[in-house]
Amino acid sequence: MKILLASKSPRRRKLVETFGLEVAIVDVEVVEVVDPSLPVAEVAGALARTKADGYDSSLLKPDEILLTADTVVVVDERVMGKPHGRDQAVAMLHSLSGKTHTVYTGVCLRSPDRDVLFTERTDVHFKTLSDGEIIHYVDTFKPFDKAGAYGIQEWIGMIGIDRIEGDFYNVMGLPVAHTYQVLCNMFNLIV
Repeated sequence: MKILLASKSPRRRKLVETFGLEVAIVDVEVVEVVDPSLPVAEVAGALARTKADGYDSSLLKPDEILLTADTVVVVDERVMGKPHGRDQAVAMLHSLSGKTHTVYTGVCLRSPDRDVLFTERTDVHFKTLSDGEIIHYVDTFKPFDKAGAYGIQEWIGMIGIDRIEGDFYNVMGLPVAHTYQVLCNMFNLIV
């Protein structure tokens, strides 16, 4: 089997490569628009489906599976995507500081004859972060390609996260165990 990964995220690619399958990056250009009436728990799945629908599925070969995913951070019922610059990254981290937020990753797996969509949830609690910690992290790590303006595997996660409930890798951008189980059960993957 070969995974066609429609993602520019180097972290997501590394996680997919752990399955031991051939991985090829495919380009999917879509406009990520979210219906504001959609419940926050469904936003990541809807975005993953939009990405999958942006790929011409008639090009899929019998031994190929398209994998699309999207991760969002939700705090106080507000959906956060990736920050648009330094000021927004700082503001996002201030809004996460001292609170529990939820990370949702929607995953769509598509083959020529199957289509599976699921969403994984992980709750993450940040300690109260100082202004200096937030500024240091944003200026040093430039988390502009990360939902919620942070990477759990980076410095801010190491010093700022008190606890998580759920899948650590989901917060990185792909619920690895759940994705692997779906690949095994729905797509007959045997490793």
